[in-house]
Amino acid sequence: MRRFYVISAIGRDRPGLVSELAGLVLDCDANLEDSRMTILGSEFAVLLLCSSTAPDAGDRLAVGAKRLERDHGLTILLRHLEGEGRPAVPSPGSRLYRVEAAGEDKAGIVAAICSVLAERGVNIAELSTDSRPGPGGSPHYQMNLRVEVPEAVDPRGLREALEAEGDRLVVDVALMPV
Repeated sequence: MRRFYVISAIGRDRPGLVSELAGLVLDCDANLEDSRMTILGSEFAVLLLCSSTAPDAGDRLAVGAKRLERDHGLTILLRHLEGEGRPAVPSPGSRLYRVEAAGEDKAGIVAAICSVLAERGVNIAELSTDSRPGPGGSPHYQMNLRVEVPEAVDPRGLREALEAEGDRLVVDVALMPV
């Protein structure tokens, strides 16, 4: 039987961490199915989805993860997933859209925009944010999301709600089909 595992790891960024983690998956007779990796500040962060039919793969992954924590100063969480995997994005009964928000950096942008989406049953498939110096040196904030909008949700009403929240926050918000 094929089993799925999620591995998350964070630690001080340095060359070779991806190799170590991918090697762990391979050494445990598992297949790397999906991944997201990034550098946040000075920290490396990764999410890996892997699968294996080997009955002892979970135990071997756990032992290997402890070794990587000890040897490389990583913090690793291993989670066995129950049941079947989630359907591909977008899930049945939904449409894929992109949401972009941009403006002067301030606290609360992510919380407010995501609240508008949650109130309408919109699922966030991906989210990334970035703050950089903008014109005149003030911080410029950019947020990008891929979201699954249920077919029962009117895109025009969702767009209006997002734009109203953007007006309140004094940021530009756009909703676009993918």
